[in-house]
Amino acid sequence: MTTRHEPKIALGTWAWGDTPTGQVFGNYLTAADLKPVVDDAMAAGLTLWDTAYAYGSGESESKLGELLKGYSRDSYQLSTKFTPQMAAGDSDHEVADMLAGSLKRLNTDFIDIYWIHNPADVEKWTPQLIPLVKSGKIKRVGVSNHNLAQIKRANEILGEAGIQISAVQNHFSLLYRSSEEAGIIDYCREHDITFFAYMVLEQGLLSGRYDVDHPLPADSMRGNIYNAVLPQVSALTAGLREIGATQNASTAEVATAYAIAKGTTPIIGVTKAKYIPSEAKAMALNLSAADISKLEALAQAANVDTKGSWEAPMA
Repeated sequence: MTTRHEPKIALGTWAWGDTPTGQVFGNYLTAADLKPVVDDAMAAGLTLWDTAYAYGSGESESKLGELLKGYSRDSYQLSTKFTPQMAAGDSDHEVADMLAGSLKRLNTDFIDIYWIHNPADVEKWTPQLIPLVKSGKIKRVGVSNHNLAQIKRANEILGEAGIQISAVQNHFSLLYRSSEEAGIIDYCREHDITFFAYMVLEQGLLSGRYDVDHPLPADSMRGNIYNAVLPQVSALTAGLREIGATQNASTAEVATAYAIAKGTTPIIGVTKAKYIPSEAKAMALNLSAADISKLEALAQAANVDTKGSWEAPMA
């Protein structure tokens, strides 16, 4: 088994690429707004940063690259993605071309984890990673939003060149456990693949900051999706709060600790420095088997489908 030194939590920068009107998350953040986030995270040992060209057509990458300029390259890890739907044309170098742009925006000559963002065409896109790994521009290969059959097929293609997938990134939360049900998390555990869980807090739905009386931003995409189900998840958020009270932890910290307890590495989107200590707290929490069973029962009773519009079912 390979030993990799990476934090129990990665920090996501999807919201950093939001539009100036805050169309997706409800707020627009400048590099100056985000500088305290980066500085406090790096000081806390949260040094694995996840981004993508797709997050604002490079906007997120550019801000992250600018803010990490003051740190030595060996003090942090970068994770970014090739998104097939954003490829410029139909050449044999689409992945290399998108990677070149990411390298420039991130001010680096290599990416620690480079992902195929979704399985638009496993046979077409996966082979294009091989020369990039061999050149050293990519250290590790990941696949995101792939089901188990697609993960296995990508591994076969890479395996012919002596490369293997070392990371899978899928949507996973108390409310959306499709990757667990499909056997993907078990497969990752058996093959020394890190499973990165995104949307662990369901874009704030499970953060404890929102309820029927305090909805998500009404003019944002996440508000349009989640505000309607706030009544259904009230018992779950109450359960998270109760378990947290026994360990002086917040609702969000318990929801994050749950994802860690299930063998995943959560990717937590952080837009304010004040939330950085919360991630350290989540990493230190210990949930009992009874806690986990209670939360899963409450989540099932909520009967909410949080599958993203871009996702295909895993199971």
